[in-house]
Amino acid sequence: MSMLTPPGMGGKYRVTGAAYPRMSRKRSPRRIVFAVLGSVLALALLGYGALQLIDVFQGDSPKRNTAAGAKDCPTKAADNAARGGPGAAAAATPKPAVVLPKPADITVNVYNATPRAGLAKAVGDELRKRGFNVADVGNAPADFDKKVPGTGMLLGSPTTDKGAYSVLGTQLAGTTQQSDARETAEIDLILGDAFKELSTKEDADKALALLANPAPAPAAKC
Repeated sequence: MSMLTPPGMGGKYRVTGAAYPRMSRKRSPRRIVFAVLGSVLALALLGYGALQLIDVFQGDSPKRNTAAGAKDCPTKAADNAARGGPGAAAAATPKPAVVLPKPADITVNVYNATPRAGLAKAVGDELRKRGFNVADVGNAPADFDKKVPGTGMLLGSPTTDKGAYSVLGTQLAGTTQQSDARETAEIDLILGDAFKELSTKEDADKALALLANPAPAPAAKC
C-alpha cells in the first residue's frame, strides 16, 4: 500500500499520483429553496415591467383614459338626450327665465351726496327716460351727505324686493346696498363721491337681459 493512500480505504481508492481524489458535497436544501424563490421573483419583475411598457405604448394609462372620456362626455350626453336616456330631461328642459320687476314698477328717490350741484336732477331725468318711476330728487340727508365714498348707494326697506335692487343696480355699476327702518317699497339712490355718470343705456340693457336670462351652468364633469 502506498503511503499516499488514506488509512482505511484499502486499495480501492489507491492514490498513485500527487493529487487526492475530490469528493462532491451534498447540496443544501436551503440553497435550492433560495434559488427557486429568486428565480420566481425575477420572472415576476420582468412580467410587471413588460406590462408597464405595453400600457405606455398602447396609451391605456388612467390619465389618457380620463382625458378621452372627458372629450366623449358631451357626445354621450347628446346621444342620451336624443334617445331619452339619462340626462335627457336636463338637456331638453331649459332654465326658466328669472321674473324681475319692470322699471316702471320701481319707485326711486335720487339724492346727491356730492358737492356737484344739479347732479340728482340730471340723474333723475335720465332714469325717467329709461322707464323708472322717479319720485323725490334733491340733496342727500345729513347722515349721508359727502359720506358715500363709492359711486352710489341703494337704500331701502328690509322687505324690499331684491329684484328691484338688481334692476336699479344695472343702471350704475359699483353701488352698495343698505337697509333702514322704512316700511315703504321705494328705493333711495344716493350718488357718492366716485360717481361720474350712469351706465350707458346699452350696457344697462345688456346687464338687465343677463339678469332675466342667466347663462347656463357649466356642464357636469363625466
